[in-house]
Amino acid sequence: MMVNMEVSWLRSLLDNISSFLSLSSMDNLDSNPAREYYTRGEEIATLLKPVLENLVGSDAAPTELLNNGFEELSQYVDELREQFETWQPLSSRIFYILRIESLASKLRESSLEVFQLLKHCEQHLPADLISPSFEDLVTDQVASSMFISQDCIELVKLVGREEISFTIDLALIDQREGVGPTSEVLVNIAKSIGLRSNQEILIEGVALANLKENAELTDNNNEAEFIDGLISLITQMHDHLTNIKQSQLRCPVPVPADFRCPLSLELMTDPVIVASGQTYERVFIEKWFEMGLMVCPKTRQALPHTTLTANFIVKAFIANWCESNNVNPPDPLELIQSSRPFPLLVESGSTDDSPLSGTNQPMLDKSERASSSHGHTESLDANESEELRQVLSRSTSAPGIVSEVLSKTEISTHNAAAADTSSVSQARAETVWRLPSARHFRHPATIKETGSSSSIEAEVKKLIEDLNSHSIDTQREATGRVRILSRNSTDNRIVIARCGAINSLINLLYSEDERTQADAVTCLLNLSINDNNKSVIADSGAIEPLIHVLKTGGLEARENSAATLFSLSVIEENKTKIGEAGAIEPLVELLGSGSLRGKKDAATALFNLSIHHENKAKVIEAGAVRYLVELMDPGAGMVEKAVVVLANLATTKEGKIAIGEEGGIPVLVEVMELGSARGKENATAALLQLCMHSPRFCNRVIREGAIPPLVALTKLGTPRAKEKAQNLLKYFKAQKQATQRRG
Repeated sequence: MMVNMEVSWLRSLLDNISSFLSLSSMDNLDSNPAREYYTRGEEIATLLKPVLENLVGSDAAPTELLNNGFEELSQYVDELREQFETWQPLSSRIFYILRIESLASKLRESSLEVFQLLKHCEQHLPADLISPSFEDLVTDQVASSMFISQDCIELVKLVGREEISFTIDLALIDQREGVGPTSEVLVNIAKSIGLRSNQEILIEGVALANLKENAELTDNNNEAEFIDGLISLITQMHDHLTNIKQSQLRCPVPVPADFRCPLSLELMTDPVIVASGQTYERVFIEKWFEMGLMVCPKTRQALPHTTLTANFIVKAFIANWCESNNVNPPDPLELIQSSRPFPLLVESGSTDDSPLSGTNQPMLDKSERASSSHGHTESLDANESEELRQVLSRSTSAPGIVSEVLSKTEISTHNAAAADTSSVSQARAETVWRLPSARHFRHPATIKETGSSSSIEAEVKKLIEDLNSHSIDTQREATGRVRILSRNSTDNRIVIARCGAINSLINLLYSEDERTQADAVTCLLNLSINDNNKSVIADSGAIEPLIHVLKTGGLEARENSAATLFSLSVIEENKTKIGEAGAIEPLVELLGSGSLRGKKDAATALFNLSIHHENKAKVIEAGAVRYLVELMDPGAGMVEKAVVVLANLATTKEGKIAIGEEGGIPVLVEVMELGSARGKENATAALLQLCMHSPRFCNRVIREGAIPPLVALTKLGTPRAKEKAQNLLKYFKAQKQATQRRG
C-alpha cells in the first residue's frame, strides 16, 4: 500500500543533489584531496536524479520507509557537499579524507537502500517513472521498473568503494605492535590522501598536532591517542622521503642531515634559525610563513614571532664541506621559482605518481594496488575486502581504530586549522636576521674527522682528562682538539656532550691562557648548534662564565662569547636568565667598541634578548640606542641589523624617547626611502611604533618627509612593508582629523 505523505524530503533530496552536482564547476575542486570521492558521489547522484525527478512529477506518494530513506540520503548528500565546500588547504588531509570516505560510504549504502525500496514498491510505480536517457540503456526490453530494481542497483555497486581507512587501520595496528608499517603502506596512504610533497607532509603533521592538542584540551583521550598514531605515520613518511632524497642528491659523499633544509630536503645555501631553534633554507621558511603557518615545520611548536636569524655557523660548515667535497649547492631561488612551489620528491624520470616512490621501491601487492587505485571505479573484490575485515576483527581495535574514532567524534574541517594564523604582535620586529660569522673555521679546512663513534668517544674521554689537567699546555692542546672535533660533525657534538666535556669547557672559560679561553668558548659555540646541548650548556652554569669572557676576554673570545649567548638565547627561558645575569651591558659595550664582526655579534645577541620585554629596558638603559643610530650609517655596513633592533626597542615608551633623543627619526626615514627591501620594512615598522599614541612623534616623522616614501611603499614595497606603510598613513590621517576636530 502506498501512503499519502508529504514529499518534502524528496524535493529536498533533489535540491541537495543539484547543489552537489554544481560543485563540479568549483575552481579548487581539482586540488581537493578528496576529488576522487566527489567523482563517486557524482556518479551516484547522476543515477538518482532523473528517477527522483520523474517520481516527483508523478501522482505517487512515497511510503514511510521510502520517505525516511530520502531524508537520510538528503542529509548525507548535503553533508558531503558541505565538506567539499569548506575544505581548507591547511587542515588535516588524513582526517578530512576519513570523514569524506565515511560519508561517501554512507551515501552509497543509502542509495542502494533507496533503490531497493523502489524495487519493493515497483508494482505501485507509474510506468513512465524511468527517464528517456535511462531507457536507452535498457537492452532486453525489460520493464522500466526492472531497470530501477536491478540495473540501478548494479550500477551503484560498481561505484568505487575502496577504503583507505582499512589501510590506515592496519598501519596503526602494525605500528603499535612494532612491525611496521612498511614503506609500501606509507606510499599507499600518502597517495590516497594527496600528500605529494615534503611540504604537504609537514603541513599535515602540524595540522594533526593541532587536532591532538584540541582533543587533549577536551579530555578526549581516545581521539588524542588515535591522532598520536597518525602523527607517527606522518613522521615516518617524512623520514622515508628524507632517505629517498638523500639517494637522489648527486654528491660524492652523503650530505650531513644538519646541512639539509627540513622543508626542501636540499643542501642549504642561506640557512636561518626560527624561534624554535631549528634551521631552514631562508626562501623555503619564508614561503612557509607566507602561507600563514606560524609554527615550526619540524617541531610543530607555535612560534612567538617570524623573525629569522641567519645561521652563519651552519653556513660556514656547509661552505667548508662543499669545498672539501667539490660540491656545488643548488640555487634555492631556482627551486622556489620552479613550476612546483616545493619540489615533489619523486625519482627523476619516474612515471609513478606516488610521492614516496624511489627506483628501488618494490611493487605494491594486489590488495595495496586495489586500495590505492583512486582515479578509477574498480572496487576491491569481496574476498580481499573480507580478508581486511578479518584482520581487523582479530586485533584489539575491532571494529577498527579509524571507525571507532570516527563514530565517536564529529570531525569539523572548520576547526582543523593547521596552525594559529593570527598576525604577529607588533611588539616583535618582522624581519630577517643574520647570525655572526663562524670563527671555528679558522683551523685548516683540510682536517677531516674519521673513525667510529666508539673511537671518538674514547678520544673524547681522554681529552676531558686533559681539559682537567693542571698543565696549561695540556689544556691548550686538548681544547684545540675538541674545537676541531666539534667543528663539523653532528655526531661528534653529541658524543662530546654525552661524555661530560661541557662542564670542563665551562671551567676553562676562566683560564688565564688567552688561547685556551678562546678555544673553550668556541667549543661551546659549536656544541650549542645541537638543540639539546643548548639546554645542557645553560643548565650547567655557562651563562655567567660566558659573561665573564665577554667582559674580560680577548677580542676573539668576546666575539664568540656573544655568539654563544645568542645561540643559547634561542631557548625562550634562557633570554631571561642571560638578561638577569648581566650580559646586556657588556654586549652594548661590544656593540659600541668592538670590531665590525664583534658589533654584528653583539647586535645579534641584543636583538634576540630584546624579544623578551623585560630585557628591552635594560638594553635601552645600557645606551644601545645611540650606537644603533650611529650604525645606521650605510658606511658602517650594519644598517639592516641596527634598524631591526631599533624596531624592536620602539615598542616601549623608553625606546621611543631614546630614539627621538638620539636623532633616530631622520635616519629611519632615510632608510625607509633608500634602504634595502628588508631595511625599509623594519624602518617603517619602527616609525609606526614611534607614532602610535604619540602625536608629537607623528608630527616629527611627517616633518622629516616620510609621506612620499610611505606612499611609494604602498605600491612597490614588500607585502609587510605595504601593510605597515598603509597603517602609518592611516594613522597620520586619523591624527590630522583629530587635530581638526579639536581646532
